[in-house]
Amino acid sequence: MQFRQNKDKNTSNSQFRQHKETNEKKPTRYFSNIQETNVANAIGGKKVANSGATAYNKGDVVDSDWLLECKTQTRDKDSFTIKKEWFDKNLDESIFMKKNHSAVVVNFGPNSKNYYIIDEQTFLRMKELLDIYGDE
Repeated sequence: MQFRQNKDKNTSNSQFRQHKETNEKKPTRYFSNIQETNVANAIGGKKVANSGATAYNKGDVVDSDWLLECKTQTRDKDSFTIKKEWFDKNLDESIFMKKNHSAVVVNFGPNSKNYYIIDEQTFLRMKELLDIYGDE
């Protein structure tokens, strides 16, 4: 435990945030892991090892047809910046991984729901299918 305390003191505040329930500092990876697990469970997919940092597996969550990039906030917020590079990178990686669809998943903090951001073509296709088949 002493090692962890020393590490926390020497680490910038951007990597560690106060956890609301336990009042402990948790690394950003802690919050990302929670979001990625929730997204994987929601879509019936699986988390990518090391959040896609390997040569062959990319993205954060995959299923048979989708590659998802997850972006979480370490504390509850009303707004944050969304970057075009997230979408460009995710599209490139989805092509590399031979996935037909990609999305960026964001939330506004550890206690908020996830929002799936998709391109217009995917949205229009989903709308068309919902118009034909309904919400069932």
